[in-house]
Amino acid sequence: MPVSMTGFGRHETIADDFSHVWEIRSVNNRFLDMKWRMPSVLRSLETRFEKILRKNAARGRVDVSLSVETRSAALLGVSLNTAQAGAMLDQLRALAAIQKVEFTPDLNRLISASHLWRDDSVEPDPGLAASLEQGLKKALQDWNSSRRVEGEELARDLKERFARLRVLAAAVGERVPVVLKDKQAATAERLNALVAQAGMTFTEERLAQEVAVLADRLDVSEEITRLAAHLDRLEEAVSSDGEAGKRLDFLIQEAFREINTCGNKAQDVELSRLTVEFKVELEKCREQVQNLE
Repeated sequence: MPVSMTGFGRHETIADDFSHVWEIRSVNNRFLDMKWRMPSVLRSLETRFEKILRKNAARGRVDVSLSVETRSAALLGVSLNTAQAGAMLDQLRALAAIQKVEFTPDLNRLISASHLWRDDSVEPDPGLAASLEQGLKKALQDWNSSRRVEGEELARDLKERFARLRVLAAAVGERVPVVLKDKQAATAERLNALVAQAGMTFTEERLAQEVAVLADRLDVSEEITRLAAHLDRLEEAVSSDGEAGKRLDFLIQEAFREINTCGNKAQDVELSRLTVEFKVELEKCREQVQNLE
């Protein structure tokens, strides 16, 4: 079964020296668009993480967020520039003394200053990096599970709609011969009336030629055959595994073209009603397919 582009996944890892949480949210998109939110000190791992994600997704906008808590800054490959931090505190104490105000350092605000932290290595601790990678894989498993569940619901809905399309296509196929017969009879009657009014003669052979031309202009047998083939392929695509969204979207466009031609050729009220119903149902299918990968 195809999977949905919409899903959510989460995984939390708690170790002795650190903990981290991965969250993945996705919605439909024509292409694969990845957005990462993670601590800046872990940006060096983003390329590795992207390769893992690309193995699990082909299309969609995917927002990935990572939060990390550590009991040791060394795990992240960063350290506090204590010399600069101390100098800043000394300057603030001196200013407070001059102004004769009480000074109590707010270390929480001090450590939030990004320029006081420096990278000591290209990558964080290997153990933390390996744990982050494993956590991402498990979050992706959870995300894929939610996408499969929604994909199955979408596939079930599409199969029901395809069944209704088959009923409407069959009704169109049954109506076409009736319309053709009525048009032929009306054409013959109109031609005979015009010929009689003009005092001319009109041979049966000539009448047969005119009726044959009309029949050829109104013939939609090829469109009906191709429409049935498109419906077959739609059901095959929605029952297959892997990426089916683009293929389904293309087949729906082709089916729309064939049913639209049927309505334009026939010029019949009942047939127009059937083709409109068919196109309305087909448009609902298109909306659902936009969510499939």
